[in-house]
Amino acid sequence: MTAGTETKTIMEFLAENPNVDVSAAWERCWKIHSGIIDRVRDRFPVTLHPSSQGEDYFQSPDGQMEGSFAAYSGTQVDWLVHSWIGNRQASLLDMNATCFLSQETRVPHMSIIFGTIPRLYFYAEYTPRVDLRTNYEYLQRYYEPANEDFLEFRRNPNWTRFVSHGTYLRALMSPTAVSSTAELNSENIDTCEKFLGGFVDRWFRWLDQAETVPVEERAAQQAYDFAVRELGYRTDPMNVLPQKVFGQEEFERRLNLRIGVDQMAEARAA
Repeated sequence: MTAGTETKTIMEFLAENPNVDVSAAWERCWKIHSGIIDRVRDRFPVTLHPSSQGEDYFQSPDGQMEGSFAAYSGTQVDWLVHSWIGNRQASLLDMNATCFLSQETRVPHMSIIFGTIPRLYFYAEYTPRVDLRTNYEYLQRYYEPANEDFLEFRRNPNWTRFVSHGTYLRALMSPTAVSSTAELNSENIDTCEKFLGGFVDRWFRWLDQAETVPVEERAAQQAYDFAVRELGYRTDPMNVLPQKVFGQEEFERRLNLRIGVDQMAEARAA
């Protein structure tokens, strides 16, 4: 892999190898994701959000895409998502395990993505709750402890940095966000699974040690959290794929489902 591949688009990768069966990768990565989602659900009292009803399996009219979507919410978790979309017979997977916390604490949100294009794509991020450029103490508390693991992952010669073409998504990433591709094989999925062990354990320790946000500051924190959540989904360059196969109306419905616009409206009105 040359340095130029860092800025290849997902469409370019897919065009090179459009018909790879990635079913085995789906099974392995979905199992890893499911274990993480189960840990979050064991810790927090969450329930399936009504908007997820009927979304346990879906397919586009032309059969080019399939997937599932489940989102949970509760008093301490705004939006816990376990979902995937793609074509297991045609190289493409986008699999998400994401937890957007409520405003009781300022522990970073957590986002973990597996994908195939058909190279393996891996993204692991603690999404900041503040502007890191002006909150040095927050950066030291939550990103300095993750720095060495991030650097160790970047040293692995099997992996190439993946640079999103979305300027907002690059702005959204913290200094320790992993966004990389590698050959699709068991060894590289093993690397991700090992990395995630420490990554998720660290996040749970932060939750154990978290300070409570004063009630009078929570509305402002909610506005910040919701803006980041919505912009991240709406500006994702991957949106072009479901938009093409589902059509504009169904695409918009599914995008609003992913964002959780109903949950945000409910939370604002509470």
